Amino acid sequence: MAEWKNLDTLNAYKALTASEHRVDLREVLAGAAGAERVKAYSVPMACGLAYNYAAKQVDDEVLAMLADLAKESDLAGKFEELYNGAMINTGEKRLVLHHLTRGQLGDDVVKDGVNKRDFYTGEQSKIADFAAKVHSGEIANAAGEKFTTVVQIGIGGSDLGPRAMYIALENWARASNRLLMDAKFISNVDPDDAVSVLNTIDVAHALFILVSKSGTTLETLTNEAFVKNALKNAGLDPSKHMIAVTSETSPLASSSDYLAAFFMDDYIGGRYSSTSAVGGAVLSLAFGSDVFAEFLDGAAAADKLAAEADPMKNAAMLDALIGVYERNILGYESTAVLPYAQALARFPAHLQQADMESNGKSVNRFGEPVNYKTGPVLFGEPGTNGQHSFYQLLHQGKDIVPLQFIGFRENQSGVDVDIQGSTSQKKLGANVAAQIVAFACGKDDENPNKNFDGGRPSSIITGDQLTPASLGALLAHFENKIMFQGFLWNLNSFDQEGVQLGKVLAKKVLAHETDGALAEYAEMLGI
Repeated sequence: MAEWKNLDTLNAYKALTASEHRVDLREVLAGAAGAERVKAYSVPMACGLAYNYAAKQVDDEVLAMLADLAKESDLAGKFEELYNGAMINTGEKRLVLHHLTRGQLGDDVVKDGVNKRDFYTGEQSKIADFAAKVHSGEIANAAGEKFTTVVQIGIGGSDLGPRAMYIALENWARASNRLLMDAKFISNVDPDDAVSVLNTIDVAHALFILVSKSGTTLETLTNEAFVKNALKNAGLDPSKHMIAVTSETSPLASSSDYLAAFFMDDYIGGRYSSTSAVGGAVLSLAFGSDVFAEFLDGAAAADKLAAEADPMKNAAMLDALIGVYERNILGYESTAVLPYAQALARFPAHLQQADMESNGKSVNRFGEPVNYKTGPVLFGEPGTNGQHSFYQLLHQGKDIVPLQFIGFRENQSGVDVDIQGSTSQKKLGANVAAQIVAFACGKDDENPNKNFDGGRPSSIITGDQLTPASLGALLAHFENKIMFQGFLWNLNSFDQEGVQLGKVLAKKVLAHETDGALAEYAEMLGI
């Protein structure tokens, strides 16, 4: 059984803290040696992806100490316990089984008399059957006409991940003739969100997915009521236009208000639910269940690599170790995810929740305060748009922000144009390469305004093309990176008590059970 210890009690961490060895990026990336370093500092990932860390502030000496840290903290052993069904979520006393939604990594996991892998694949089969009937017209609207649009109603993990995955594959699906239904998403309780979506669709040909594990999420139920009202105003029966994704014990599970219900369970956290029924329903309806299966296969392949004990063969573990080195030894407080692929426009937003909700903790998994920094602030935008936005601070600001680039050699559409001697895709790639070197090596200039110190670390994940399989592998890489970092910090990365207090107080405001500052702020907002 794995032993859980705080990071600052580990001998390998103490060695890292005591070491004064630091890597000068301008030096190690210079000349022919720099070219060789770029070739050497790379780890293969699943589905043709690769993780290159040549522009990170590590060398063989630092990497050896990080490998010692991985071994002493038993990262591989803790992951093995997780996928074999240990109670890793100590806050809620739950298993953590999102990996099981896409493959069997270890032993059968049986809980409450149920084989959980069979449960997840069973729900996937039910969703595939339902989606096929919708696509064929066997399940249709009251007029016998096919549904053409699917709308997901959810918030947090019930929205961010599935929305990001849909957007990531939409252009690929159009180019491949795999887009079977348009998808829209309603999440914000702000009525303008629901109205803006409803104004862009034909509700008579729309199928709505209500996603709420508990069946009691305030924002989601409010938006459901909004949608039901719109359907009724159009002379339609809401129960013939809605399905639910929920738990078997929720009030939605057996309600006649829905055409069908598909289930998740307490062992799948919202931010890790894109490979469960939460993502499966909308992605299978939009693209077909075969595309969702390819997505799951990519995630499963990445999970298999993440089980490797040697961090030099395990990109997710190495990425996590370098991130902890940057956070706790080098003192960097933030990190930016910068996909040079417009399809990944919402991927950083999803990772904000996945990372910051998981590892934004100040107590360890036993509820004891920790004396070191934990999860970083994460943000990001697609390149090249970000270059014309916040890169100024990244290049010349006082804070150093580690960067995670993502880039592909081919676009999804297969359409391009040659302008001024190169294609748009090549111009995109040229910008990525230029930014990595500019951040790392900088530029000396007598004019202080034009001087770049360099020394800004980055890594890049590359691949041929963003497809369902490579998207699944990319998602799983970051999920596993977050998991390994939580292990290193000795956190429970799988609950989110920090989001609960605001919910409790909001209910008090709506019930007019307030006084003091809360009452004044409520009055200020017209409540």
